[in-house]
Amino acid sequence: MKTQPFNTVCFAALLAVGVACTLPSCKGPTEKALTDSTATTSVAAPPVDIHTAVVTENLGALQQHIQAGTNLNEKDPFGGSSPLITAAVFGKTEMARTLIDAGADLNFTNNDGSTPLHTAAFFCRPEIVRMLLDKGADKTIKNKYGATPYESVAGPFAAVKDTYDMMGKMLAPMGLKLDYAYIEKTRLVIAGMLK
Repeated sequence: MKTQPFNTVCFAALLAVGVACTLPSCKGPTEKALTDSTATTSVAAPPVDIHTAVVTENLGALQQHIQAGTNLNEKDPFGGSSPLITAAVFGKTEMARTLIDAGADLNFTNNDGSTPLHTAAFFCRPEIVRMLLDKGADKTIKNKYGATPYESVAGPFAAVKDTYDMMGKMLAPMGLKLDYAYIEKTRLVIAGMLK
């Protein structure tokens, strides 16, 4: 299938806006009582929001969010990305594993219809792609631009390099690092994983 560069550009731009706006604007923690068969305890969510915990690789805070019953599919207020999508954008493999094991929605769609698998594929995160596929993520979902995760990496790197340039500039202040040689080589590997 031929990849449509417009689809990838739109996906990347909307994702970047959503993630870029998430960190400073997420709401504070919530509390939820957890009940077991012998006693009632209350675990408070940590002071750091779940998306920031993921980006900063604060595993303790993420685990506290899980224990407190925080919504693992909490949408960021602008792009509607879930914490699992955030983990895929920034290549936070352990955070993604923790979210997947805790029951985060593997087929969650953000505002542009992209799933964690779309994002992990586009940003060339093969370990996260493998985890998602192994747990049954749907690789046939099309985002609002008509692209499956496969189609987001099937085309030539040169056709989407400008998108990676834009993403790199927008998200570098939050720690996104893009290795173009690695991405160009890995896009083909990920396309093979998604066929």
